[in-house]
Amino acid sequence: MSHKIYIVGMGPGKEEMMTGEALCALERSDVIVGYTVYLDLLQERFREKELLSTPMRQEKERCILCFQEAEKGKQVALVCSGDAGIYGMASLMYEIGKDYPETELQVIAGITAASSGAAVLGAPVNHDFCVISLSDLLVPWEKIEKRLKAAADGGFVIVLYNPSSHKRKDYLQKACDILLETIEEERACGYVENIGRDGTKAETCTLKELRDRQVNMFTTVFIGNADSEIINGKLITKRGYDVNNRRLSK
Repeated sequence: MSHKIYIVGMGPGKEEMMTGEALCALERSDVIVGYTVYLDLLQERFREKELLSTPMRQEKERCILCFQEAEKGKQVALVCSGDAGIYGMASLMYEIGKDYPETELQVIAGITAASSGAAVLGAPVNHDFCVISLSDLLVPWEKIEKRLKAAADGGFVIVLYNPSSHKRKDYLQKACDILLETIEEERACGYVENIGRDGTKAETCTLKELRDRQVNMFTTVFIGNADSEIINGKLITKRGYDVNNRRLSK
């Protein structure tokens, strides 16, 4: 007997910011598995579903729980914030799934913070960009530092995920110090807190100012490239169009 598990990217968690495919997958599921914070966001819409969770840092156990529930004949959905394939659970599910060959996995794309946060700020990722997580839970800081330096040398717009936590309060400051070795202090930057949720907050600033800003784990940081600027309070990365002659001939 074959089983199927949906691995669902739920975006920021707000229903209006979930894709139609994600909502359909959750509607079709008997069981929704996820971290408690994400399940709380879904509780009202999917109150008739069986909602199962494991604590933070029990991601492997959460994935195994999905396979166990699927083997009972239930339709299962595992939810992740943003996109399940971008710092999400999709790859871990496929790794563990090798031990459950009868279970089919389907990834449902979601809106990642680089996209949803960019929309709040204006258009900061309108050219080549890279995403770097500052969390060193699974990646050593030395490797993160190399990636920051390479991104700065490459002239990319840089999007930082997980810029701070209770144990990593100075990580954004450390990252800015690394970038300031290559990038000028006045580089246009911005950040968004609680994207798509109550209390959404967006700020623009320079890289020098960003260094001393206090952010949390629900913040996404955007560092512009050499062609980025702040226009009417929005962070804009230009594509290179000639806009000096704005009037079109009739």
